[in-house]
Amino acid sequence: MTINPKFWKGRKVLITGHTGFKGSWLSIWLQEMEANIRGISLDPPTQPSLFAEANVRNGLDHYVADIRDSNQILKLIREFQPEIIFHLAAQSLVRHSYLQPLETYSTNVMGTVNVLDAARYTDSVRAIINVTTDKCYENREWDWGYRENEPMGGFDPYSSSKGCSELISSSYRNSFFQNSEIALATARAGNVIGGGDWATDRLIPDILKGLESNMSIQIRNPNAIRPWQHVLEPLSGYLILAQNLLIKKKNFAEPWNFGPNDDDARPVNWIVEKICEKWGPNANWKTQDGDHPHEANYLKLDISKARNRLQWVPQWKLETALSKIVEWHKDWTSGQDARTLCVTQINQYQNIL
Repeated sequence: MTINPKFWKGRKVLITGHTGFKGSWLSIWLQEMEANIRGISLDPPTQPSLFAEANVRNGLDHYVADIRDSNQILKLIREFQPEIIFHLAAQSLVRHSYLQPLETYSTNVMGTVNVLDAARYTDSVRAIINVTTDKCYENREWDWGYRENEPMGGFDPYSSSKGCSELISSSYRNSFFQNSEIALATARAGNVIGGGDWATDRLIPDILKGLESNMSIQIRNPNAIRPWQHVLEPLSGYLILAQNLLIKKKNFAEPWNFGPNDDDARPVNWIVEKICEKWGPNANWKTQDGDHPHEANYLKLDISKARNRLQWVPQWKLETALSKIVEWHKDWTSGQDARTLCVTQINQYQNIL
């Protein structure tokens, strides 16, 4: 199955976390397909932000709200009466979760409960996709990809909070949605990268910040291997999954991995070298000294299930994704419009689906 713009035209879609990096890209894609969107989120988490630079607010109902506020979330969801909910709002940084564990757990655990419980009391809802992470698995540092039926875990507060979010989704699916009209799925993506990401403590933004300021790039864990993928890859999976949830309902109300092909799970130092090469001369990097909080060293996803049952496959090789990112940021810094850059890449991607 491919993404069907006619399916989305006029459809009422609610997105939590629409002011973030992934939420902004998803909002732009749905706006281009003329969906009727309401976004619930805190203010953009960075300055600059893709939400502001790409004028995402123009084309959806924008509400600033905290998903930890159960009464407000219930009011905003019931008032809008969406058919589809994409739940992306989260505290999404591993290192920040060590500094603010209470915020991380309250947002990622109780925030999920609040969204799912509000959906339970909203008659219009037919499909929910709770976006979690590849880090929700109990990481055993093994050489093969994690499958959807592997145990949940998480060493750090962020990873374990997302494992909890998965367990909450499973509980709500079994306890409340089994005999209802609501089909609930979860989506676990890899390390998502793309133009317009200015988050702190994230590899690609840190690299680009160093390149733009002509400074040596500081890298924490050069040998860590991650399942890197352009942001449009998992978003295409979410959209295809949502279409299936609406059409075939409970057959797809399960967990799903949306990661890259095996050969695109690469070490950090490979990513840095490739971006420096694509950026141009005088780019350099070094390993950052000092002790750092624990982060998984080896992580891959098995995407056989999405490939076989959704016919979803990654479209852009990692090297292509890195070229798209460098191209996006160079064009943006030269004064080109951020929204136009996003729409151009969305069209390029969708034309090969």
